[in-house]
Amino acid sequence: MELTTESLIHTALAEDIGPGDVTATYFVPEGMTSRAVIVAREPGIVSGMEIAQRVFTEVDERVKTQALKRDGESFVKGDVILEISGPTRGILTGERTALNFLQRLCAIATQTRRYVEAVKPHPVQIWDTRKTTPGWRLLEKAAVKAGGGTNHRMGLYDHVMVKDNHIAANGSNEELQKAIDRVRSERPGTRIQLECDTLDQMARFLTLNGVEMLLMDNMGCEKLREAVKMNAGKLWLEASGGITLDTINDVAATGVNAISVGALTHTVRALDLGLDFVG
Repeated sequence: MELTTESLIHTALAEDIGPGDVTATYFVPEGMTSRAVIVAREPGIVSGMEIAQRVFTEVDERVKTQALKRDGESFVKGDVILEISGPTRGILTGERTALNFLQRLCAIATQTRRYVEAVKPHPVQIWDTRKTTPGWRLLEKAAVKAGGGTNHRMGLYDHVMVKDNHIAANGSNEELQKAIDRVRSERPGTRIQLECDTLDQMARFLTLNGVEMLLMDNMGCEKLREAVKMNAGKLWLEASGGITLDTINDVAATGVNAISVGALTHTVRALDLGLDFVG
């Protein structure tokens, strides 16, 4: 079943509102209207602006919003990034759900930007992974792009990644080549990548035809430099495994083409944003 952004909004609102917002119903006059803003309490990068706006419209179509920052733009503490006006009940009912989306997606974009900045001046891409919140993958990968990162495969369907467990199940070069040839025949255009745990394994994989990328998993910088020399520009090399902001520049300096970082999406703290009513 395809989980669209629209269905995700509906699910998020349903779990929060249930049969009705009792606080707004009893403590906010029915005809009252207000103006509010979403303000940054700390600096960051915008992502998720459109979905936040759609939350308010879904709660009450009379609520109007105006984005003052677009996805990918930076903001500083104190910046207003979204203006909201309309029925007060609708604004208050949509507040938390809109902030939940916006705070997490801005956090991912901000985290990604830190990693992108950390690898300068090396010409290496920062890739995301499949370590995303269930149901949020498209949104979180869009946030990575907003932060200047690059999306790796979206799922199991659009990119072959032969990992250690696949190789353990069926890993001779002869069998691997047969499988690669089948993909090339039956799924033309599909990228094929193999995971390497050792340089010996990499040397073996370099003899295969039809492979475009190798994932160098949990190799230190010395081995990565050797891998780059062995490869001699033949395949696209990705480094992965426990790479942090403190170590990523050293990894980038080895000459790999891409570095994948699960922490872009699985280890982020919600950015501090708040909704304030204004006169």
